[in-house]
Amino acid sequence: CRQLFHSPSVPGSVPRPVQKQGRPSDRDRPAKGKWQRRVAGSPEQEASEGRLWPCRSAHAEEIENLLANNDQELVGDFSKPHLLPTVEGKDPGLKYISPDTLSPQLAAVLMGHFSSFIESSIVVDCRYPYEYEGGHVKGAVNLPLQRDVEEFLLEQPIVPPEASKRVIIIFHCEFSVERGPKMCKFLRERDRSCHEYPQLHYPELYVLRGGYREFFFQFPSHCEPRDYRPMEHPAFKEELRKFRGQSR
Repeated sequence: CRQLFHSPSVPGSVPRPVQKQGRPSDRDRPAKGKWQRRVAGSPEQEASEGRLWPCRSAHAEEIENLLANNDQELVGDFSKPHLLPTVEGKDPGLKYISPDTLSPQLAAVLMGHFSSFIESSIVVDCRYPYEYEGGHVKGAVNLPLQRDVEEFLLEQPIVPPEASKRVIIIFHCEFSVERGPKMCKFLRERDRSCHEYPQLHYPELYVLRGGYREFFFQFPSHCEPRDYRPMEHPAFKEELRKFRGQSR
């Protein structure tokens, strides 16, 4: 299993997509809460990079208080509440987290307080490979196409050894307006089609609000390389045309 805050290996060449199966996907029920989770480098690595936020105990207290709140919205299989506070996003049917939640400082705090809740946490970068190679969140895995997501997450699903443990997945693209949210919805739909409702492999999915662009401007030291290559970079027009065609 991919460990929390450790970099999952990036898949190489991705084979054919998984064949669709089962009945059409069910629509997730809307609810009322605000919660979520994150991913990055190892706790030892984060500690060596220094500077935990002075307000870390306040963040942990807030999370613990919300976990005790019966009004929290449940995850996709209705088995438990979302773990972290969420923020408003463009699509009301998705759960968004802020760049702060994915930051190395808060991540280290959450790891210390909630390691017993989490089996694995994965950041999925849905941008095209030339964007990813130009700079990405440390530890993020690049899955730009639907077949990549199917192979990486559904051909051999990540199954926690204990039912109480969570597998948390965070999607983003450049701005988290189109590609990231669409891929998040795609995974949920494919996951639904493989199970009897409401069971899921991955009930806890999130989208990073503002995408890589906002994260990079707030936390450049937690990006590798420490740079930002936009999708419409003039030097990569041919790659953009190719991947847009494959995404249709």
